[in-house]
Amino acid sequence: MDILIIDDETNIRDLMCRYMKIENINGVGVENAFSAQRILRERPFDGILVDLKMPGMDGLELVRWIRDEGFRMPIIMMSAHGDIRDAVDALKHGVQDYIVKPFNPEEVIIKLKNLVEAQNFRTLQEMEERLPQGRAFIGESVQIRRIKETVSRIAQTNSSVLITGESGTGKEVVARTIHEQSAVNSGPFVAINIGGVPENLLESELFGYEKGAFTGAVSRKSGMFELANGGTLFLDEIGDMPYPLQVKILRVLQERCITRLGGTEPMPINARIVCATNKDLESRVRDGKFREDLFFRLNVVRIHIPPLRERKDDIPLLAAWIIKKINTNMGRHFSGLTPEAMEKLKNYDFYGNIREMENILERAAIFSDGELISEDNIELRGSALHPTKDVKSEAPSDTEGLSLKEIEKQTIEKALRRWEGNRTKAANELGITRRTLITKIEEYDLDV
Repeated sequence: MDILIIDDETNIRDLMCRYMKIENINGVGVENAFSAQRILRERPFDGILVDLKMPGMDGLELVRWIRDEGFRMPIIMMSAHGDIRDAVDALKHGVQDYIVKPFNPEEVIIKLKNLVEAQNFRTLQEMEERLPQGRAFIGESVQIRRIKETVSRIAQTNSSVLITGESGTGKEVVARTIHEQSAVNSGPFVAINIGGVPENLLESELFGYEKGAFTGAVSRKSGMFELANGGTLFLDEIGDMPYPLQVKILRVLQERCITRLGGTEPMPINARIVCATNKDLESRVRDGKFREDLFFRLNVVRIHIPPLRERKDDIPLLAAWIIKKINTNMGRHFSGLTPEAMEKLKNYDFYGNIREMENILERAAIFSDGELISEDNIELRGSALHPTKDVKSEAPSDTEGLSLKEIEKQTIEKALRRWEGNRTKAANELGITRRTLITKIEEYDLDV
């Protein structure tokens, strides 16, 4: 939990910071309202403790500015005067509590914790109102606001869009948002994961086939391009597109028509194409694995989704949204997280991004009994591929002395066990394609 303390008295700031440290709360002290404005623009806080009388700009003026700027964290106001009119004014302008100096620091910290818990609950309620269908691109950070602005600008156009970002950041959610805000939102949204389809079946899945086109083609089948007519076709993990098929995709984008396998008549298609990848397409172009002309055709508008560890101020909002889903899916009635649990999430590097966060909170919900999910029930195991703050580097490694191949084999086995043998989910966690995972399973003769 991060608390901003604003008081021109150094002893008050230092006293509160010391007490907060004992309670594992990060207290940040500043001596005037102008410094508070600067630091609030730079980083998020869970709560504010502010003095009423300060030189330059007093506490009430600062509170008005905080609320006008859209900051919603709870605020406690301090005063050495105890005038009832000041207390009433403070509460009118968005202060949650008013205390008179001298005060008991421990009592103030308890008040702050309770207010932050209540704020978590209010956030959950707001999310339920804002997301009646349970699906949206969640976030209020600067990066996410820019993405939302970009989506609003391009949604009504027919330009090709390339969405980039790590696995689990929400690329498909952004693609669906583009579709829902577009002029073809009444049409279908058709999605296909290129890496999840065997290479020998991919062409027929995309373009369809005529009866008798090959052994087993007992009837005509429409492909994804055809099914997406009048709507949006989302090609996920476009970086895994086999090289020989890339030229056919390029031709479709240029000519806006397709021919089914075994067919002779080209058919016009009227579908917007949105692509996504977690690969570095520029480096794949340089390595000769991805066609440069196709890359330029796809890369008209690029939207990059930052990983969750680079926008941690979105974690409370995302947590509230995930808890709402858990309540719906599991029939539970959680009202939020304890401040300690929220702090634990904020200090964690989610290399699996939002998908990993959902898994962590779902497990915590299973083992939680009260209305709030506590710190004790949040188990942070660390990513299979990246060390985190929660993994102690001095602890002995169970891979010590093993070869790289043996370590890779163990990592794949563990991922498959975590996902109960589901190849697609295990591949997503490992950051590889499903096809690559299947090859590794065969190489190591794994029986999972």
